[in-house]
Amino acid sequence: MRWLEGMEVEGRQHSGLDRILTEFDRALRTLAAPAQGGRVNPGKGLSEGDLTAQQKHHTARLMRINHTGEICAQALYQGQSLTARVAANREALRAASDEEVDHLAWCEARIAELGGRTSYLNPLWYVGSLTLGVCAGLAGERWNLAFLKETERQVGEHLAGHLAQIPESDQRTRAIVAQMKVDEAGHAELAQQLGAAEFPGAIKWAMKLSSKLMTRSVYWV
Repeated sequence: MRWLEGMEVEGRQHSGLDRILTEFDRALRTLAAPAQGGRVNPGKGLSEGDLTAQQKHHTARLMRINHTGEICAQALYQGQSLTARVAANREALRAASDEEVDHLAWCEARIAELGGRTSYLNPLWYVGSLTLGVCAGLAGERWNLAFLKETERQVGEHLAGHLAQIPESDQRTRAIVAQMKVDEAGHAELAQQLGAAEFPGAIKWAMKLSSKLMTRSVYWV
């Protein structure tokens, strides 16, 4: 019987190693490879209007912020799913993460169309967000989901602010941001349905402060 126990332990070790390698590959693809979305870009075929050089420059930077936000989302979901204890929650996090890949691809494409670039700070924000995701998962399922819910709620507010700044004539960018906003609201609702707790005001404030630091730094760098 000991040899059977040894095989079970070895199997668990291989399974753990495979998972680590899979997550490492996921991180590399998020940071270094072009994102491959599964859904059609909402801005496809729409007009961007007659944008001035200044409008294009500003909108490209706004989309750069959104792109970094999606990099952070991938890291957060990765960390949260790694430490989630309930299989159903883990699968829900994975599904939401896959939907966020679409956002990543849409932002990348629009940034390129506007003549912009992605942020040099993405690796830094990825590592920080992965750490936060792991910590949220270790805190327990309800708090893990609470982190997801509050993150998506704040992202929705952030996207609404961007929509207010993007020219009405730029239908292409507005369609992308609007669909992202709808999806984020759906993720927050999913977390609520799965039993998310409600964060105290102090934690919400700290999350908002971190978000402001990210958006202001990424706008320039």
